[in-house]
Amino acid sequence: MEVTPKAIFLDMDGTILNHQNQVSIHTKEIIDELRNRGINVFIATGRAFEEIEGIVPPGFQVDGIVASNGMVGYAGHEVIFKHSLSRELVETVIKMARENKVYYELFPYGSPRITLKQDRDYVENEIRDPKPEGVGINEWSSRKDAIKEKINWADEIRGNEFSKFYFFARTKEQINHWKEKLELLKKEIDFTTSISTEYNVELMVANVNKATGIQQMLKHFNLSERETMAIGDSDNDLPMLRLVNYAVAMKNAPDSIKEVTDDVTEFTCDEDGVYHYLKSKLIL
Repeated sequence: MEVTPKAIFLDMDGTILNHQNQVSIHTKEIIDELRNRGINVFIATGRAFEEIEGIVPPGFQVDGIVASNGMVGYAGHEVIFKHSLSRELVETVIKMARENKVYYELFPYGSPRITLKQDRDYVENEIRDPKPEGVGINEWSSRKDAIKEKINWADEIRGNEFSKFYFFARTKEQINHWKEKLELLKKEIDFTTSISTEYNVELMVANVNKATGIQQMLKHFNLSERETMAIGDSDNDLPMLRLVNYAVAMKNAPDSIKEVTDDVTEFTCDEDGVYHYLKSKLIL
């Protein structure tokens, strides 16, 4: 890295979040230090904006957040940009998910995620113990928490602003079958899908991803792509990693991610990899 970046974009799950879904105090401290030195630090996550406060340390601050895989961007609580799924797409996808018994969560803006009551039995059954061997503990814990207290089990869908769908399956065969169904639906209604593990898929507005969100955030802050660094670990980070000037993969990332980046952290997300990397590279 020849030039200190003016903007750093950090993924959450598998990057600044460890496998217990926590951001360490060391990560908060290094972000504070970088911001004090005039470097803009942003979050770029697949998670909804409303999820973030509950998984970061007290006092955690960044310059902006690109949430829901590029669907919405915030500077503080100011909305910089926002996209929304159409009501037609929402209703079509829920009907398809029910027919295929696919676990789903719909994320409205500004309110808890929704799953319809009529789908509760089969959705809860997907999260029955024991945990499937291949599913990561952080994803499994997030689903357990969702079932227990995060989902609004609704009689009907209300409102017209939705940031994304999240889908999960216990087996790769089931989620891959669902991905095939979504690809067929794309021929009728245009949208974008993204994956962060082998057991999930998320659905957003067409041509929206972390990279498009970052471009809008950079424009708001009068920054250029030449001045950017990003750190990530999974497939939904690929657009972001390909966009920025200097891309970094986590040690815990698969080889397919590491192959497209400029560097790899020495430590994993469970070893404060982002903290150690930023401290060694940028804090002289």
